[in-house]
Amino acid sequence: MRSQLFVPADSEKKLEKAFAAGADCLFLDLEDSVAAVAKPKARQTVLSFIQEAKSKGPRPLLYVRVNALDSGLIDADLDAVMQAAPDGVLLPKCVSAAALQHLGAKLAVKEAEHDLADGATRVIAIVTETAASLFNMGGYAGASERLTGLAWSAEDLSACLGAETNRGPDGAYTAPYALARSLTLFAASAADVTAIDAVYLNFRDLAGFRLECEAARRDGFTAKMAIHPAQVAIINEVFTPSQGTIEKARAIVAAFAAEPEAGVVSLDGEMLDRPHLVRARRLLERLPK
Repeated sequence: MRSQLFVPADSEKKLEKAFAAGADCLFLDLEDSVAAVAKPKARQTVLSFIQEAKSKGPRPLLYVRVNALDSGLIDADLDAVMQAAPDGVLLPKCVSAAALQHLGAKLAVKEAEHDLADGATRVIAIVTETAASLFNMGGYAGASERLTGLAWSAEDLSACLGAETNRGPDGAYTAPYALARSLTLFAASAADVTAIDAVYLNFRDLAGFRLECEAARRDGFTAKMAIHPAQVAIINEVFTPSQGTIEKARAIVAAFAAEPEAGVVSLDGEMLDRPHLVRARRLLERLPK
Protein backbone atom coordinates (compact mmCIF):
# COMPACT_ATOMS: atom_id res chain seq x y z
CA MET A 1 0.00 0.00 0.00
CA ARG A 2 2.10 2.86 -1.32
CA SER A 3 -0.37 5.72 -1.75
CA GLN A 4 -3.27 6.92 0.39
CA LEU A 5 -5.40 9.75 -1.02
CA PHE A 6 -7.54 11.91 1.26
CA VAL A 7 -10.95 12.84 -0.13
CA PRO A 8 -13.69 14.85 1.60
CA ALA A 9 -16.60 12.54 2.34
CA ASP A 10 -19.25 15.18 1.67
CA SER A 11 -18.50 15.53 -2.06
CA GLU A 12 -19.77 12.84 -4.41
CA LYS A 13 -17.89 14.49 -7.27
CA LYS A 14 -14.56 14.38 -5.42
CA LEU A 15 -15.18 10.80 -4.30
CA GLU A 16 -15.71 9.67 -7.87
CA LYS A 17 -12.62 11.53 -9.08
CA ALA A 18 -10.52 10.05 -6.30
CA PHE A 19 -11.74 6.54 -7.08
CA ALA A 20 -10.14 6.80 -10.53
CA ALA A 21 -6.90 8.46 -9.37
CA GLY A 22 -4.88 5.25 -9.10
CA ALA A 23 -4.27 5.38 -5.35
CA ASP A 24 -3.76 2.13 -3.49
CA CYS A 25 -6.06 3.39 -0.73
CA LEU A 26 -8.62 6.15 -0.29
CA PHE A 27 -9.07 7.90 3.06
CA LEU A 28 -12.75 8.90 3.01
CA ASP A 29 -12.61 11.85 5.37
CA LEU A 30 -15.36 12.49 7.90
CA GLU A 31 -13.08 14.57 10.14
CA ASP A 32 -11.27 17.81 9.32
CA SER A 33 -12.46 18.38 5.76
CA VAL A 34 -16.16 18.13 6.65
CA ALA A 35 -17.96 20.89 8.55
CA ALA A 36 -19.93 19.85 11.62
CA VAL A 37 -23.29 20.61 10.03
CA ALA A 38 -22.39 18.49 6.98
CA LYS A 39 -21.25 15.38 8.86
CA PRO A 40 -24.63 13.57 9.01
CA LYS A 41 -25.08 13.79 5.25
CA ALA A 42 -21.41 12.92 4.68
CA ARG A 43 -21.83 9.69 6.64
CA GLN A 44 -24.63 8.60 4.35
CA THR A 45 -22.61 9.63 1.29
CA VAL A 46 -19.72 7.44 2.47
CA LEU A 47 -22.05 4.53 3.16
CA SER A 48 -23.51 4.66 -0.35
CA PHE A 49 -20.09 5.19 -1.95
CA ILE A 50 -18.52 2.17 -0.26
CA GLN A 51 -21.49 -0.05 -1.08
CA GLU A 52 -21.34 0.92 -4.74
CA ALA A 53 -17.54 0.78 -4.97
CA LYS A 54 -17.40 -2.74 -3.55
CA SER A 55 -19.65 -3.97 -6.35
CA LYS A 56 -17.10 -2.87 -8.97
CA GLY A 57 -14.01 -4.66 -10.24
CA PRO A 58 -10.46 -3.74 -9.15
CA ARG A 59 -10.61 -0.88 -6.69
CA PRO A 60 -8.51 0.90 -4.08
CA LEU A 61 -8.77 -0.02 -0.43
CA LEU A 62 -11.43 2.09 1.28
CA TYR A 63 -10.59 3.44 4.74
CA VAL A 64 -12.79 5.93 6.58
CA ARG A 65 -11.15 8.68 8.60
CA VAL A 66 -13.51 8.89 11.52
CA ASN A 67 -13.60 11.66 14.07
CA ALA A 68 -11.35 11.42 17.13
CA LEU A 69 -12.23 9.22 20.08
CA ASP A 70 -12.83 12.22 22.33
CA SER A 71 -14.88 14.18 19.77
CA GLY A 72 -18.27 12.74 20.66
CA LEU A 73 -18.78 11.96 16.97
CA ILE A 74 -17.04 8.67 16.37
CA ASP A 75 -19.94 6.44 17.41
CA ALA A 76 -22.23 8.10 14.86
CA ASP A 77 -19.48 7.67 12.24
CA LEU A 78 -19.18 3.94 12.94
CA ASP A 79 -22.95 3.42 13.20
CA ALA A 80 -23.26 4.67 9.64
CA VAL A 81 -20.20 3.40 7.77
CA MET A 82 -19.73 -0.04 9.32
CA GLN A 83 -22.91 -1.18 7.57
CA ALA A 84 -20.87 -1.12 4.35
CA ALA A 85 -17.88 -3.04 5.79
CA PRO A 86 -15.08 -0.64 4.87
CA ASP A 87 -11.63 -2.14 4.50
CA GLY A 88 -10.41 -0.10 7.41
CA VAL A 89 -10.57 2.95 9.63
CA LEU A 90 -8.08 5.80 9.86
CA LEU A 91 -7.90 6.95 13.50
CA PRO A 92 -6.87 10.59 13.91
CA LYS A 93 -5.28 12.04 17.03
CA CYS A 94 -4.30 8.63 18.34
CA VAL A 95 -2.60 9.30 21.66
CA SER A 96 -1.51 5.79 22.67
CA ALA A 97 -1.92 2.06 22.25
CA ALA A 98 -4.84 2.27 24.68
CA ALA A 99 -6.67 4.52 22.20
CA LEU A 100 -6.03 1.98 19.47
CA GLN A 101 -7.47 -0.77 21.66
CA HIS A 102 -10.48 1.43 22.50
CA LEU A 103 -11.23 1.76 18.80
CA GLY A 104 -10.74 -1.98 18.37
CA ALA A 105 -13.42 -2.67 20.96
CA LYS A 106 -15.86 -0.38 19.16
CA LEU A 107 -15.10 -2.06 15.83
CA ALA A 108 -15.60 -5.53 17.32
CA VAL A 109 -19.12 -4.57 18.43
CA LYS A 110 -20.00 -3.19 15.00
CA GLU A 111 -18.56 -6.25 13.24
CA ALA A 112 -20.74 -8.49 15.40
CA GLU A 113 -23.81 -6.35 14.71
CA HIS A 114 -23.30 -6.55 10.95
CA ASP A 115 -22.17 -10.19 10.73
CA LEU A 116 -18.64 -9.27 9.74
CA ALA A 117 -15.63 -11.39 10.63
CA ASP A 118 -14.03 -10.43 13.93
CA GLY A 119 -10.98 -8.30 13.19
CA ALA A 120 -11.87 -7.77 9.52
CA THR A 121 -11.69 -3.99 9.83
CA ARG A 122 -8.08 -2.86 9.74
CA VAL A 123 -6.73 0.32 11.36
CA ILE A 124 -4.18 2.94 10.41
CA ALA A 125 -3.43 5.45 13.16
CA ILE A 126 -2.12 9.00 12.90
CA VAL A 127 0.12 9.16 15.94
CA THR A 128 1.71 12.63 16.12
CA GLU A 129 -1.18 15.10 16.18
CA THR A 130 -0.85 16.02 19.87
CA ALA A 131 2.16 16.67 22.05
CA ALA A 132 1.12 13.91 24.47
CA SER A 133 1.13 11.29 21.71
CA LEU A 134 4.88 11.64 21.18
CA PHE A 135 5.57 10.21 24.63
CA ASN A 136 3.72 6.96 23.85
CA MET A 137 5.21 5.91 20.53
CA GLY A 138 6.81 2.73 21.84
CA GLY A 139 3.53 1.13 22.84
CA TYR A 140 2.10 0.18 19.46
CA ALA A 141 4.10 -3.01 18.98
CA GLY A 142 1.72 -5.88 19.70
CA ALA A 143 -1.11 -3.54 20.71
CA SER A 144 -3.63 -4.71 18.11
CA GLU A 145 -3.76 -7.25 15.31
CA ARG A 146 -5.91 -4.76 13.40
CA LEU A 147 -3.05 -2.28 13.09
CA THR A 148 -1.64 -2.11 9.58
CA GLY A 149 0.11 1.25 9.51
CA LEU A 150 1.28 4.30 11.47
CA ALA A 151 1.18 7.75 9.91
CA TRP A 152 2.35 11.14 11.05
CA SER A 153 1.13 14.67 10.51
CA ALA A 154 2.71 18.05 11.16
CA GLU A 155 -0.36 20.26 10.79
CA ASP A 156 -2.34 19.39 13.92
CA LEU A 157 0.86 19.09 15.92
CA SER A 158 1.94 22.62 15.00
CA ALA A 159 -1.49 23.88 16.05
CA CYS A 160 -1.14 22.00 19.33
CA LEU A 161 2.26 23.56 19.97
CA GLY A 162 1.19 27.05 18.91
CA ALA A 163 3.98 27.16 16.36
CA GLU A 164 4.24 29.82 13.67
CA THR A 165 5.17 27.24 11.07
CA ASN A 166 6.37 23.65 10.84
CA ARG A 167 8.85 24.21 7.99
CA GLY A 168 11.94 26.37 7.75
CA PRO A 169 12.88 28.78 4.95
CA ASP A 170 14.42 25.91 2.99
CA GLY A 171 11.16 23.95 3.08
CA ALA A 172 12.48 21.29 5.44
CA TYR A 173 10.64 20.42 8.63
CA THR A 174 11.89 22.22 11.72
CA ALA A 175 13.26 20.21 14.64
CA PRO A 176 10.03 19.35 16.52
CA TYR A 177 8.40 17.93 13.38
CA ALA A 178 11.52 16.13 12.19
CA LEU A 179 11.49 14.41 15.59
CA ALA A 180 7.82 13.42 15.21
CA ARG A 181 8.58 12.04 11.75
CA SER A 182 11.50 9.96 13.03
CA LEU A 183 9.54 8.62 16.00
CA THR A 184 6.77 7.47 13.68
CA LEU A 185 9.27 5.63 11.53
CA PHE A 186 10.81 3.95 14.57
CA ALA A 187 7.40 3.04 16.02
CA ALA A 188 6.17 1.55 12.75
CA SER A 189 9.32 -0.52 12.41
CA ALA A 190 9.01 -1.75 16.00
CA ALA A 191 5.37 -2.70 15.39
CA ASP A 192 6.18 -4.25 11.99
CA VAL A 193 3.54 -2.17 10.18
CA THR A 194 3.65 0.25 7.26
CA ALA A 195 5.40 3.56 7.94
CA ILE A 196 3.40 6.30 6.19
CA ASP A 197 4.86 9.74 5.51
CA ALA A 198 2.88 12.97 5.97
CA VAL A 199 1.01 14.96 3.34
CA TYR A 200 2.64 17.69 1.26
CA LEU A 201 0.24 20.63 1.17
CA ASN A 202 1.49 22.47 -1.94
CA PHE A 203 -0.06 20.13 -4.48
CA ARG A 204 1.09 22.33 -7.37
CA ASP A 205 4.77 21.90 -6.42
CA LEU A 206 5.20 18.41 -7.88
CA ALA A 207 8.99 18.73 -8.09
CA GLY A 208 9.24 19.48 -4.38
CA PHE A 209 6.77 16.72 -3.67
CA ARG A 210 8.88 14.19 -5.57
CA LEU A 211 11.96 15.17 -3.58
CA GLU A 212 10.07 14.66 -0.32
CA CYS A 213 8.83 11.25 -1.50
CA GLU A 214 12.37 10.21 -2.39
CA ALA A 215 13.67 11.36 0.99
CA ALA A 216 10.94 9.39 2.75
CA ARG A 217 11.74 6.23 0.79
CA ARG A 218 15.44 6.69 1.50
CA ASP A 219 14.81 6.85 5.23
CA GLY A 220 12.57 3.79 5.39
CA PHE A 221 9.00 4.97 4.83
CA THR A 222 7.14 2.71 2.42
CA ALA A 223 4.05 4.86 1.79
CA LYS A 224 2.91 8.48 1.67
CA MET A 225 -0.39 10.27 2.02
CA ALA A 226 -1.71 12.56 -0.73
CA ILE A 227 -4.18 15.44 -0.68
CA HIS A 228 -4.63 15.74 -4.46
CA PRO A 229 -5.00 13.18 -7.26
CA ALA A 230 -2.02 14.74 -9.08
CA GLN A 231 0.29 13.49 -6.32
CA VAL A 232 -0.73 9.84 -6.55
CA ALA A 233 1.27 8.82 -9.62
CA ILE A 234 4.48 10.24 -8.13
CA ILE A 235 3.97 8.34 -4.87
CA ASN A 236 3.33 5.10 -6.72
CA GLU A 237 6.40 5.57 -8.89
CA VAL A 238 8.78 6.51 -6.08
CA PHE A 239 7.62 3.82 -3.66
CA THR A 240 7.59 1.02 -6.22
CA PRO A 241 10.97 -0.74 -6.08
CA SER A 242 12.89 -0.68 -9.37
CA GLN A 243 13.53 -3.94 -11.17
CA GLY A 244 17.21 -3.65 -10.35
CA THR A 245 16.45 -3.21 -6.67
CA ILE A 246 14.14 -6.24 -6.72
CA GLU A 247 16.73 -8.39 -8.47
CA LYS A 248 19.42 -7.40 -5.96
CA ALA A 249 17.12 -8.22 -3.04
CA ARG A 250 16.40 -11.64 -4.53
CA ALA A 251 20.11 -12.22 -5.05
CA ILE A 252 20.81 -11.35 -1.40
CA VAL A 253 18.13 -13.76 -0.19
CA ALA A 254 19.49 -16.47 -2.51
CA ALA A 255 23.06 -15.91 -1.32
CA PHE A 256 22.09 -16.42 2.32
CA ALA A 257 19.92 -19.40 1.41
CA ALA A 258 22.94 -21.01 -0.25
CA GLU A 259 24.95 -20.58 2.97
CA PRO A 260 22.37 -20.93 5.77
CA GLU A 261 24.98 -21.14 8.52
CA ALA A 262 26.86 -18.05 7.40
CA GLY A 263 26.61 -14.74 9.20
CA VAL A 264 28.25 -12.90 6.30
CA VAL A 265 28.16 -13.62 2.57
CA SER A 266 29.90 -12.09 -0.43
CA LEU A 267 27.87 -10.79 -3.38
CA ASP A 268 29.21 -8.76 -6.32
CA GLY A 269 32.26 -7.66 -4.36
CA GLU A 270 30.30 -6.64 -1.24
CA MET A 271 30.33 -8.25 2.18
CA LEU A 272 26.76 -8.54 3.39
CA ASP A 273 25.52 -9.42 6.86
CA ARG A 274 22.13 -10.19 8.41
CA PRO A 275 20.71 -6.62 8.33
CA HIS A 276 21.08 -6.71 4.54
CA LEU A 277 19.06 -9.92 4.50
CA VAL A 278 16.33 -8.40 6.67
CA ARG A 279 16.03 -5.36 4.39
CA ALA A 280 15.92 -7.56 1.29
CA ARG A 281 13.18 -9.76 2.71
CA ARG A 282 11.10 -6.78 3.76
CA LEU A 283 11.33 -5.27 0.30
CA LEU A 284 10.25 -8.52 -1.36
CA GLU A 285 7.35 -8.90 1.08
CA ARG A 286 5.94 -5.57 -0.13
CA LEU A 287 5.69 -6.71 -3.74
CA PRO A 288 2.27 -7.59 -5.17
CA LYS A 289 1.54 -11.29 -4.85
